[in-house]
Amino acid sequence: MRDLLEYRSAFPILEHTTYLINHSLAAMPGKAEERLAEYARMWKERGIRAWGEGWWTMPMTVGDQIGRIIGAAPGSTVMHQNVAIAEAIVLSCFFPIDPARNRVVYERANFPSVRYLYQAQPDIEVVVCQDDAAIVDAIDERTLLVPISHVLFKTGEIQDVEPIIRRAHEVGAHVILDSYQSAGIIPFDVTALNVDFAVGGSVKWLCGGPGNGWLYVRPDLAERLEPTFTGWQAHERPFGFEEEMDYAPGAARFLTGTPNVPALYAATAGYDLIEEVGVDRIRENSLRQTQLLIDLADASGFEVRSPREPSRRGGTVTVHVPEFPAVHKELAERQILCDFRPDAGIRLGPHFFSSDDELRFTIEQIGDIVASGAYERHLGAVARH
Repeated sequence: MRDLLEYRSAFPILEHTTYLINHSLAAMPGKAEERLAEYARMWKERGIRAWGEGWWTMPMTVGDQIGRIIGAAPGSTVMHQNVAIAEAIVLSCFFPIDPARNRVVYERANFPSVRYLYQAQPDIEVVVCQDDAAIVDAIDERTLLVPISHVLFKTGEIQDVEPIIRRAHEVGAHVILDSYQSAGIIPFDVTALNVDFAVGGSVKWLCGGPGNGWLYVRPDLAERLEPTFTGWQAHERPFGFEEEMDYAPGAARFLTGTPNVPALYAATAGYDLIEEVGVDRIRENSLRQTQLLIDLADASGFEVRSPREPSRRGGTVTVHVPEFPAVHKELAERQILCDFRPDAGIRLGPHFFSSDDELRFTIEQIGDIVASGAYERHLGAVARH
């Protein structure tokens, strides 16, 4: 078994930065460039034949690789551009909305893209809850969908989703589990959870880059639901160019139009590494390193706004210091790449290839920036931004 730090050579950006923003855009595997070159070669040399030589089925074959990572059965996961599209496709299965079951229930800390989709629907009543426990209490016979985050994006808190899923099923509602901040860093099994749908993307812990959202549909649901947000790839015989829709079997009916082939090529380099290392091993290392960050922050007198309990802590530690947007800008100038979120603080997201020395260096630099006032020159620029 390779030592985790041996994987550093697979990520070129680590040669010249301290990269702790894997919760936002994970470091690119060097082989992603090779995969994109392979896409270009196929287009150049094979032309139209490339569709029949793998391009057309990539949303399913690459989806199956995601499926292996999240515990999904083969054929139950398909690729999309992003989570907003994936959730809109799920929602479209329930049009027209039944006035007696028109509630959508989720947490206040849900990601904006998800919130905006449901807020924009004229026939839906949105119920916003303070936390995961309140979601369970709010679900009733009027609830249609419960689109929740597995891990909250601002704080890195893992929500207790099993009671939510159980309660939703008791009243006939469906849960959409947004696993964007958990897939690739936290082990979970969509089959064991018995979740109805799961969505996510690849720009974060999966190291798969943009344009690679994904949608899991529980196999029994995939056989009976019919999305109205659809396209020709969802047809059982797409190249028959028939006038009427005849849905493909399984999760393929949740596809839309022509797939984003180059993005799918790029993604597999990251997925390969996640499968090779294993999410269980990644999680073990993540818990150790996030605890190290918390300990270092505590020793420096910084406020930690992420869960301290390991079972509730995702892969990110949020550190709150005075004027943290300006502190973040100074960190970037020192080639320490992280980010911040309003009302939260600086988010630090080490991955399996991060070193403990990088974490110590980062907390030391935050301390130096705060103590020296180096952040002050960025205050005006941050305010204007």
